[in-house]
Amino acid sequence: MSHRASAFAPAKVNLFLHVAPPDAARMHPLCSLMVFADVGDTLTLEPAPSLVLSVTGPFAGPAGAGPDNLVLRAAQALQEQLGRPAAFHLTLDKQLPVAAGLGGGSSDAGAALRLLGPAMGLATDDDLLMTIATRLGADGAACLYGRPLIGEDYGERLSPPPRLPQLHAVLVNPGVPSSTPAVYRAYDQRDGVGDAWRPLLPEAFKTAREVAEAMSRLRNDLEAPAIALNPAIGEAIALLSAQPQTLLARVSGSGATCFGLCEGEAAAAALADQLAVLQPAWWIRACRLGGPWD
Repeated sequence: MSHRASAFAPAKVNLFLHVAPPDAARMHPLCSLMVFADVGDTLTLEPAPSLVLSVTGPFAGPAGAGPDNLVLRAAQALQEQLGRPAAFHLTLDKQLPVAAGLGGGSSDAGAALRLLGPAMGLATDDDLLMTIATRLGADGAACLYGRPLIGEDYGERLSPPPRLPQLHAVLVNPGVPSSTPAVYRAYDQRDGVGDAWRPLLPEAFKTAREVAEAMSRLRNDLEAPAIALNPAIGEAIALLSAQPQTLLARVSGSGATCFGLCEGEAAAAALADQLAVLQPAWWIRACRLGGPWD
């Protein structure tokens, strides 16, 4: 490959997230309806003598390009599987907050695999890309192609969701990181933990209000422990819930980002503007939910 290419890494949003207690392997079976926002990170690839990762943007962080970065781990896994070097410079523009419940690292890795696979001679839908993505974590498989789906078991069993209308929402992060392992530990210590039940859903939803009403009867089992560990998440949920434009307020993943579903684009824009006045230090973005956005 002799040219520059880029891919969008969208934020993942869990409309619901049912989590079972850990099994014999100390893994948590789950069931979740995931959609993707039209806000996210961007990954750029260009030829280089060897594999290099640079991270820029407001959430690059001092260790952003370190060995734990999922972009680098995805690229290294692909090198090992193919038996040849990924001679590319990858530049990640990090616009999503980290430890935020948005699957940012997994989505970045998915973008890396979508770029590197074809650059190294694979088809965009090659099974190897999905195998690597699945090994990178519970969100890895879902984030490879960034389209709405239902994930089950440990996140690797994917199936089509109901048809969804155009959804508009506001993402709100109160500026605190939320550690997924810590949230799961807190979840395991609670009484009456949940289950990985897959709900019966209609074949299609016609309106955002229908989606919000259906999701309100479901759960994010990680929401309560995330709030217990980070009260600022509860403040974000309460603020979203108090606004007239919000049809449903919920934590995404293990937090700290929350989302408010809205009736339409104008309502989401108004809600984002209002929240930015009330909490100017928070990360707040109006967005569309669906995908894929490439």
